[in-house]
Amino acid sequence: MTRPIRVAAAVGAVGLQLIVLYVPKAPSVATGGLPLDKLVHVAVFALPTVALVIAGLPRGPVIAIMAVHAPISEMVQHFLLPNRSGDVRDVLADLTGIALAAWWLRAHRRDEAPVPT
Repeated sequence: MTRPIRVAAAVGAVGLQLIVLYVPKAPSVATGGLPLDKLVHVAVFALPTVALVIAGLPRGPVIAIMAVHAPISEMVQHFLLPNRSGDVRDVLADLTGIALAAWWLRAHRRDEAPVPT
């Protein structure tokens, strides 16, 4: 995958994240008892985290910024978006997505040379 494609994917993932988190009114969807909202939160933090690192940004700062963004997004929803509410469980789902992304990125590192034995 070429760098421009990786950058475009990262921009798209972050754009989708911002839309999902900050649209003035979240859509109501029948979930049949599944925690769909929490799974969406996991995905909208995991995917941009992975995409930004694959696009070439440093892993540590990306993970740190995403971890700070998680509670801020819920505060914005709670205090600034009248048809939305913040939820601590959403922050936990966001952080779970970031942790899964960090795990995946660690498991798929390409930037380290093998250690000689």
